[in-house]
Amino acid sequence: MEFSVLLFLALLAGFLLLLVRGHPKARGRLPPGPRPLPFLGNLLQMDRKGLLNSFMKIQEKYGDVFTVYLGPRPVVMLWGTEAIREALVDQAEAFSGRGTIAVVKPVFQDYGVVFANGERWKALRRFSLATMRDLGMGKRSIEERIQEEAQCLREETQEHLPTSRDLTVPSDLLGPSFLQVYELFSEFLKYFPGTHRQIAKNLQEVISFIGQNVETHRATLDPSAPRDFIDAYLLRMEKEKSNQHTEFHQQNLIISLLSLFFAGTETSSTTLRYGFLLMLKYPHVAEKVHEEIEQVIGSHRVPALDDRTKMPYTEAVIHEIQRFSDLIPIGVPHKVTKDTLFRGYLLPKNTEVYPILTSALHDPRYFEKPDTFNPDHFLDSSGGLKKNDAFIPFSIGKRICLGEGIARNELFLFFTTILQNFSVASPVAPEDIDLTPRECGVGKVPPTYQIRFLPR
Repeated sequence: MEFSVLLFLALLAGFLLLLVRGHPKARGRLPPGPRPLPFLGNLLQMDRKGLLNSFMKIQEKYGDVFTVYLGPRPVVMLWGTEAIREALVDQAEAFSGRGTIAVVKPVFQDYGVVFANGERWKALRRFSLATMRDLGMGKRSIEERIQEEAQCLREETQEHLPTSRDLTVPSDLLGPSFLQVYELFSEFLKYFPGTHRQIAKNLQEVISFIGQNVETHRATLDPSAPRDFIDAYLLRMEKEKSNQHTEFHQQNLIISLLSLFFAGTETSSTTLRYGFLLMLKYPHVAEKVHEEIEQVIGSHRVPALDDRTKMPYTEAVIHEIQRFSDLIPIGVPHKVTKDTLFRGYLLPKNTEVYPILTSALHDPRYFEKPDTFNPDHFLDSSGGLKKNDAFIPFSIGKRICLGEGIARNELFLFFTTILQNFSVASPVAPEDIDLTPRECGVGKVPPTYQIRFLPR
């Protein structure tokens, strides 16, 4: 009992000490933003509905480049297509650092191709891009593998006809209220029980599974015929085993695989789940996709990537699904790699930067009806597919998603394969279907819904 009282008094004294230190300070001259409190930062300006809602309200007052204190640390927010492009493209090198997501930092740390920085990141990214190219990214071989997987999905769907199914995946561990509080005060809250520990446990289970696969690869490795990314990495590890400073070690392999697993698999599957929900909501759009599939592909051969140029409406629908679903609205945090002058402000080295991707994907200057699902956003007056500079679901710049090309191919082949063979139906009338997403940490997932696939 006495110890508990002393502990409480010590914590209280520490908190009061932080309060009397006064206003948090940062080198340089950061963009404007609400005045932070010591230790608490801009907690009082945070909306209980989540960080994104909070940033939106702050942007309305302070403009497209502003500063928010997440607890004691300042973060610069980039809002809108122009601000994001000026930073991540026009000053790509300066903004190429990777910031942190507090809830996964204890597991990822600064390892792996997604969360690494400096020379580690450059080495891993060069290797990853070269290996993906060697393994067929952008070549016919990778197309055949995706087609094969798409046919497996078709067969799996066929087996469950005509039962209604729930395609959503329950995942409430990273709810907005938890993320917000933990992101603000992770250095304090990490010592206490909470959802963050369950998340770490789940990730460790995936790491254990990946580790077992790596050992299986190591035991069956044929240096003359690498089968996949793991084999290629193991060969590079062997080549550099005498280099004490090499970045090609077990930790970077495991965390790179963990990063690629979530970045490559989870985002594509969630986009497709959102896509089928939108086809239920807008049956006239689904019908036009069916018509284009019938005209270009027919019913007797599998969809191919060469079909994309002849199917502008389907491509526009897939683009609009990605734009509307807006899976990573806040974007993955960046940080500046050096003291950086940006729009008249001086951002000190290692200042974290959030490119708010949703502000580009819903930019009214680029999309006529940004809050409405409308494939016409990506069609020109003659019905052809048109480019839009605000369409950046994979981000842009030096930290653009490694698997963008594969993801685009997957979305086209999976989407067209399913709609070539099935129509979609809902027990709920289209006008009653709710598209409101469930926030899931830094991302969004579709609401729970029931769907039936009917053979065509």
